[in-house]
Amino acid sequence: MMDIRFLVIEGNIGAGKTSLATMLSKEYNAKLILEQFADNPFLPKFYSNRERFSFPLELTFLADRYNQINKEVLNFDLFYNFIISDYYFTKSAIFARNTLKKDEYNLFRRIFDIIFESMPKPDLYVYLHADTETLIKNIEIRGRDYEQDMEPSYLENIKEGYINYLKHITDFPILIIDTNNLDFIHDPVQYNNLKEVIFNSDYKLGINRINL
Repeated sequence: MMDIRFLVIEGNIGAGKTSLATMLSKEYNAKLILEQFADNPFLPKFYSNRERFSFPLELTFLADRYNQINKEVLNFDLFYNFIISDYYFTKSAIFARNTLKKDEYNLFRRIFDIIFESMPKPDLYVYLHADTETLIKNIEIRGRDYEQDMEPSYLENIKEGYINYLKHITDFPILIIDTNNLDFIHDPVQYNNLKEVIFNSDYKLGINRINL
């Protein structure tokens, strides 16, 4: 295995990041960090009225993500082999860019940039890429009520936001994996192939792409 202390599994809504992070954490005795999105009181309100609740939603997520990642990563438990998270702090900027008005985003980004400089960086950042059709199917299967009316255009904008943002990252290696034809949750062979490319290869700083 490559030397990983902090591994991030990211992706769009419905990409399977939480499932993969949970499976890997159990197999490798990793400390699992899951985003506490369900505790955000503005999330259901945002899906019903995005214009009104987008700014308090993104500010709340910013504070929550900062506190959780700093607490969990900087206070590493030696009983675990490494840390794995199903999100990273950059998610705040990516989603805010697609939900906030221009003046709101400019203010938000000023706050984000100040905080990001002090955040712990991952040793490897894995982005699970999936087409919008695949994401919608996965969202329907998991059945969260407030996600069922999500517009495909919103998912498209988030996907583009991820790719555009990740292009400018040079601080840590980013591994983009196309998961449209993968069912790593139910297929052990595909899961093992996914583990192989994550743990048994060295990647350069910035974007690296893999098709399985």
